[in-house]
Amino acid sequence: MDDVAIMLITLGVLLLLGLVTDALGRHTPLPRVTLLLILGFLIGPSALDFLPHLDENWFHVVANMALVMVGFLLGERLTLSSMRRHGRLVLWISIGSVVATAGAVLVGLLLMGARLDVALLLAGIAPATAPASTADVVHEVRAHGRFARTLLGIVAVDDAWGLILFSFMVTMAQTHTGQGEGMGPLLAGAWELGGALLVGIALGIPMAYLTGRIQPGEPTLVEALGLVFLCGGIAIWLDVSFILASMVLGSVVANLARHHARPFHAIEGIEWPFMILFFVLAGASLHAEALYGIGLVGSAYVILRIIGRVLGAWVGGAISGAGPLIRRWMGMALMPQAGVALGMALVATQCCPDLGRVILSVVIAATVLFEVIGPVLTRIALIRAGEVHPVGKHAAE
Repeated sequence: MDDVAIMLITLGVLLLLGLVTDALGRHTPLPRVTLLLILGFLIGPSALDFLPHLDENWFHVVANMALVMVGFLLGERLTLSSMRRHGRLVLWISIGSVVATAGAVLVGLLLMGARLDVALLLAGIAPATAPASTADVVHEVRAHGRFARTLLGIVAVDDAWGLILFSFMVTMAQTHTGQGEGMGPLLAGAWELGGALLVGIALGIPMAYLTGRIQPGEPTLVEALGLVFLCGGIAIWLDVSFILASMVLGSVVANLARHHARPFHAIEGIEWPFMILFFVLAGASLHAEALYGIGLVGSAYVILRIIGRVLGAWVGGAISGAGPLIRRWMGMALMPQAGVALGMALVATQCCPDLGRVILSVVIAATVLFEVIGPVLTRIALIRAGEVHPVGKHAAE
């Protein structure tokens, strides 16, 4: 059968299976993100191996399309008015969680006797989050309130702080081992962040004034998708963070567009089919054998990351004057971790090739774990914070 036919049939089946899984998720305590990941794992090569073996580029295209839309929608929360109301909370909790997570992993691994370069690299990777999974859980359970808004603001900026910290950690690890030039990773990290900001601003300013003018009112779907995909494509071409670029794009439009109220409404209707494919295919790419070889260092990494998330969110919340519910449950809500961590691990192995096997095995195993249980913990945190408004059988939860 022709590859194009196989691909179209596969996409159709995956979307229908995702629809069924979404319906089942309304009758179980598990978030649909976790269920979609489990579905992908079951039909993937590590289990039943039902998926056809096609060129992997199509998965990356679907994944990137989904993530640029997620980034753009998260950017909506980063308005000046919102930051005036919640900026102190978002700033301190995000910084606290990033610093405490990295610090807990670094100190804990060193006390266990791990090599300094290994501890530095894993500490730099640990703060990475999963904005797509977190945002989808918030949307699924219809959470709204100060906790949910703060959570979405944190995941929108968390990876920016994480990339900055990761660049320093890689530089320190290379300096310790004597590999390469110390400023190389630092400059690469600065370009990835600075370039993303430039791309988002350069496209966001004209987009803010042009969208919604072809027809009165809301921007059209064609306008929104065209500019968002253009932003993501340029960012990838320039080798900068396309998620951060799309977030900046969304934030600039939300702050500058005064001739319409919702520049993001057009994309929200088409985002979910891409997210279904993204999570199912992400689940199919998980490898069970990674969990078997996690070892002592990997187990410590998982435990220390959990401790750092909880402690950092609590300290950041206390500094910012957050209420007890935010201090108590925000760390749990920040547990999901996905593709950004794997990307950092690949960069780390390129900078320190002799550590590649250790870093990749630990990060892959931990990502499998956090990608599956992280959304569950986020949902529990939202329920405990009293901001969940589900419909149906589990409304009482």
